[in-house]
Amino acid sequence: MPATTDPSDLSVAPGEQTLISVPSMGSPLGYLPDDAFDNLLVISATASPEKVESLVERRGGDPRTVGVVPVTGSPGEYDGPLWTTDPVDPSDLTGISIRVSTAMEYVSSDGWVVFDNVNVLLMYGRTEQVYRLLDSVASGVRNREARGAYCTVREAITDETYSRLAELFDATTSVE
Repeated sequence: MPATTDPSDLSVAPGEQTLISVPSMGSPLGYLPDDAFDNLLVISATASPEKVESLVERRGGDPRTVGVVPVTGSPGEYDGPLWTTDPVDPSDLTGISIRVSTAMEYVSSDGWVVFDNVNVLLMYGRTEQVYRLLDSVASGVRNREARGAYCTVREAITDETYSRLAELFDATTSVE
């Protein structure tokens, strides 16, 4: 897999869905090109909406052009410029699917959809269930001609699971 070190080097074509191996610490949002923040939906299992807002601002993006589906077991209230859905528990794959479907209404054909950590879902659901969810999400994003980045910490999942998930995507890459 090619390594990417500069955020502007992360190239995902319109409609392309990419499985991205990311470091275990830090946010995958740091690897997105600047224009990704013009229309971005983040399905976040690792960062609260407040943290996503802060990351977007640090990258020079406008939080009003970013939506978040918070995947968390903790209830939370967010009153900021990001568009958010109600939080959804990581074990509720159907709930995640419903919230992503609703949020996709705001993603344009030149937009981005980022799943910040697929590993979290694998902790709560069977690989086949997570596979079906990601297949559904990737199909919806692809049909919108939006760019999809599905992030995983590669060393934290088995080769078999990684290979199974990679089947869903147009490309795989790694960022360091």
